[in-house]
Amino acid sequence: QVQLVESGGGLVQAGGSLRLSCAASGRTFRNYAMGWFRQAPGREREFVATISWSGISTHYADSVKGRFTISRDNAKNTVYLQMNSLKPEDTAVYYCAADSVGRRNGVSEGSAYWGQGTQVTVSS
Repeated sequence: QVQLVESGGGLVQAGGSLRLSCAASGRTFRNYAMGWFRQAPGREREFVATISWSGISTHYADSVKGRFTISRDNAKNTVYLQMNSLKPEDTAVYYCAADSVGRRNGVSEGSAYWGQGTQVTVSS
């Protein structure tokens, strides 16, 4: 059973930074791509960032490119999302996702395990 536990959300002023963490358990972490998605009130869940199983490849949504950085620490079974220059439009519940298929370059939303989410609120 794959378990994902996010942490690090909170309230921050526009222009500030937060780092989200997602601790994974239940299988060999290093063999699977990981990612972050978010869902704002009244909107559909959207892709934010993903990192390949190897850690070599990353991909970002245009809206966060240059501001957010995804990384992983296989020794700690943890994936991170460093968020800088936060904007009010970044306000959402952020979800960690783990790919269900091994050794791919990114998480497929339709075949992922999900964490419970962590709230990020950016005030203007």
